[in-house]
Amino acid sequence: MPIPIINSIASWFLKKRIHQMELFIKYPHEVQTEILHQLIEKSKDTLIGQKYDFASIRNYRTFTQRVPIQTYEEFEPLIERSRRGENNIFWPTPIKWFAKSSGTTNAKSKFVPVSPESLENCHYAASKDLLCLYLNNNENSQLFTGKSLRLGGSKELYRKNGTVFGDLSAILIDNMPFWATYSSTPNNEISLMSDFEAKMQAVVKTTIQENVTSLAGVPSWMLVLLNNVMQYTQKASLQEVWPDLEVYFHGGVSFEPYRDQYHKLITKPDFKYYETYNASEGFFAVQDRNHSKELLLMLDYGIFYEFIPMDVYGSSEEEAIPLSEVEIGINYAIIITTNAGLWRYKIGDTVRFTSTHPYRIKVTGRTKHHINVFGEELIIENAEEALKKATLLTNSEIIDYTAGPVFMEDRKKGAHEWIIEFKTPPKNLQEFERCLDESLQSLNSDYEAKRKNNVTLNRLQVHIAKHHLFYTWSKKNNKLGGQHKIPRLSNKRDYLEELLQINKEI
Repeated sequence: MPIPIINSIASWFLKKRIHQMELFIKYPHEVQTEILHQLIEKSKDTLIGQKYDFASIRNYRTFTQRVPIQTYEEFEPLIERSRRGENNIFWPTPIKWFAKSSGTTNAKSKFVPVSPESLENCHYAASKDLLCLYLNNNENSQLFTGKSLRLGGSKELYRKNGTVFGDLSAILIDNMPFWATYSSTPNNEISLMSDFEAKMQAVVKTTIQENVTSLAGVPSWMLVLLNNVMQYTQKASLQEVWPDLEVYFHGGVSFEPYRDQYHKLITKPDFKYYETYNASEGFFAVQDRNHSKELLLMLDYGIFYEFIPMDVYGSSEEEAIPLSEVEIGINYAIIITTNAGLWRYKIGDTVRFTSTHPYRIKVTGRTKHHINVFGEELIIENAEEALKKATLLTNSEIIDYTAGPVFMEDRKKGAHEWIIEFKTPPKNLQEFERCLDESLQSLNSDYEAKRKNNVTLNRLQVHIAKHHLFYTWSKKNNKLGGQHKIPRLSNKRDYLEELLQINKEI
């Protein structure tokens, strides 16, 4: 399809969609209320709809009184019935697709339902909106003169009992509309290769022949790919490989640990970074402005949002509130009700609102990925900001990290223990430890209180990881590529102990 025709279609869609976004920005609460009523009405004759008498629910208050907040483990029996081919359990439309991901408390994989509605009106709608917002902010963009290099999951799709499961990215690629397939590289055959390392080589050899204008994928794995491209081509910078490269659409994990490394690879002064917030359960927010670290919460994707303040999360005082009651600066756990039949579902992520006109957020971490063994409430947002300060002060550079607690034993005080893989290690590790510890105290008053005079916590300890430690750990645990993430913080020592052991062996 000629570029002028593509640009004309994009321009028409952009104008139409920007107007729709303006509506939910102007009337956020009304849009959310309408979505809740639509979800309830559509599902009233399902098994779950009959159980909670959806037909008689008229308002949000009644909805919260009848429908309990649930974790994946609590919802799993219904999902398993659906995976075996039973229909009309929690959503009226037959569900064929299930996105497989890790992270449950019982160490089994999650199988998240992906309905036709969520596929089209959430995941694919968000992809179009991301392009729409980017083009609206960059009128001179030449995005459609080339292709988007996408780096998705490396898992195959598996069929059983009439349903299909696999990485969400593999499901999206397998169902991708023609306009996305036409404008993407590599092809589907390479994108869905199951051997990550063989796939990486194939992606490099294929994409360096293309005119790539954008990148899309998880920062950690995209960085692996780009470093392979640089090594294979022996170029000094990425724009020598792809001169028209102008934007990187990233999501899945925090970009902060990788930001400096990308800036060294891509030295174009006008290069753009656009962040997305999506998961197997849905697509939630996108960056809507150039050079912003805030994400616009997308309110018309068929998802109804609720939030639990983290200071009462998991306690007897836990109570969800609707979007209309959130406040700026408070850390919230997200609860979602979706057009794939997830009802008041704890997704496991935490966010902080930076604005309520419109509703913009920052992703702060995971409800399970924090350290609160000693009442310090250390979240990923604190950790990554502190690491950034420590690396600046010590002229070091980080590739990956994880941290866990040192428990109190034999009258010894507790502490935090870190293992960090550096690209450029600090000249003095003790100085780095001091900078990191003081930075954490400046960012987190609870941590500062526990550290004061070593009352509860001793100063943290850092181990330097050997080269490729986290890659080796990922490969050993079959977590290369796709949506797989390095566990950052944990109340347990499981990840830490395993990494320390592998570090001794390599």
